[in-house]
Amino acid sequence: MFFDRFKKVKETIVTQPVAGQLIPLSEVADPVFSQELMGIGFAVRPKSGKIFSPIEGVVESVFPTQHAITMKSEAGVELLLHIGIDTVELGGKGIQTLVTAGQKITPNTQVAEVDLDALAESEKISDVIVVFPNLERELIGKFDLSGESSVLATL
Repeated sequence: MFFDRFKKVKETIVTQPVAGQLIPLSEVADPVFSQELMGIGFAVRPKSGKIFSPIEGVVESVFPTQHAITMKSEAGVELLLHIGIDTVELGGKGIQTLVTAGQKITPNTQVAEVDLDALAESEKISDVIVVFPNLERELIGKFDLSGESSVLATL
């Protein structure tokens, strides 16, 4: 018991998954996300099609339609990385997932490549959404969406 005090508690550091403008979920054009029905989080209006992992951890699953990836940090924080609005309807067109379930990831791991022009041609919004389904709502205050730091939160 005495030595338990010296064990390092693992933290989950959350970074921006793609270059672009950070926005609160309330500004996402999908009520499931904007009303936080899937959990708290944030979104990015991407300037690039290179999507990276926002955490260090492992890929839990990749949706067959390539538009969503679930991940879990080493500290047990779960997240859903969702690419675009209604992109499930595209059946993977314009999105190439570069990771597989069980794969270890870091913020340097590119998890997907998105053809932003193809999404625009299909009239799909390209917002990259990151939600944490199991975090308490109060923790949203830990997120810095100012864009001034590469670390958005430490959980």
